[in-house]
Amino acid sequence: MDKLNFLTAGMPLRTNPKDGYESAFQILKEMDLDGLELEFVRGVRMSEKSRQTVKKYSENFTITAHAPFYINLNSKEEDKVEASILRIIETANTASSVSAYSITYHAAYYMGEEKDIVFKKVVDTTKKIMKVLDEEKIDIWIRPETTGKATQWGDIDEIIALSKEFDKVLPCVDFSHIHARSAGGFNSYDDFCMILEKIEKNLGRFAIENFHGHLAGIAYSDKGEKNHLNLEESDMNYKDLLRAIKSFDVKGALVCESPNIEDDCRLMKEFYKSL
Repeated sequence: MDKLNFLTAGMPLRTNPKDGYESAFQILKEMDLDGLELEFVRGVRMSEKSRQTVKKYSENFTITAHAPFYINLNSKEEDKVEASILRIIETANTASSVSAYSITYHAAYYMGEEKDIVFKKVVDTTKKIMKVLDEEKIDIWIRPETTGKATQWGDIDEIIALSKEFDKVLPCVDFSHIHARSAGGFNSYDDFCMILEKIEKNLGRFAIENFHGHLAGIAYSDKGEKNHLNLEESDMNYKDLLRAIKSFDVKGALVCESPNIEDDCRLMKEFYKSL
């Protein structure tokens, strides 16, 4: 990546349903946005026509993908673990086929177990995923995402530790989730710099220059994330976040997950360009 790219989480809301991705990419071009994240949240389904369209536009736009929400690599039921592994592999396979940059997913829940035990389980299941991807020559970044609730595996330290174990695994840093998980913390310029510095120190400059992150307004309670909001309707300090990102010269993909995806995405990009 030679710059920071601003992506919408899914097709822009203005997209003409009849024209699908053709319409979506035209809107992104008109709004001076840089790409989109394919949202496979309810299953990895993509028609051959859509696949060919996205692959065509991937030459000029950045593409990422979000795996289904129904993933728990620490489920107590082995069939659910295997289904979760398969969903991640299916996402990687489909995303790779359209020349996507990386995929992300919510990896696991603690299920009442100790953190170190869950970490080992996530490492073991990730080994299975990476083995299949290697055997099938699926070359794409795998990005477990920082999660928004204390019941979910995936704070920034856990994601970094997992990334150290594998060559093709790096974090997907959802800054809104980190803010919500801490019930309102991690929301200042210094906080954001600390997160980026931690990534650079542990994973190297390469991880800063091949970044995948999420940003949105967010509502939360003392238990963590409740729902996404538009940036200006929340206390998410996106301006200082973008200042920190600029200071670290972050390159890669920053995906807007606000309800008004393309408008907040443009807001983010325009503010970033003004710095």
